[in-house]
Amino acid sequence: MTKKFWTDVFERAVKTFFQTAGGSLVVFTGLLDVDWKGSLSAAGLAALLSVCTSVGSSKKGDKESASLV
Repeated sequence: MTKKFWTDVFERAVKTFFQTAGGSLVVFTGLLDVDWKGSLSAAGLAALLSVCTSVGSSKKGDKESASLV
């Protein structure tokens, strides 16, 4: 696993974190009503699963990329 691979993994995990956090915030009506702990927890778990998926994909496709293909 190369530096480029880990850069890809980090980029994907950060994107996943913010996409999940943003998605969970949409369901609430106001900024003060947000369950921040729950939203950040869900986003963190999604980011962790993104890293696990990328590492699991490392044996397939381009060895320089975190992509499966």
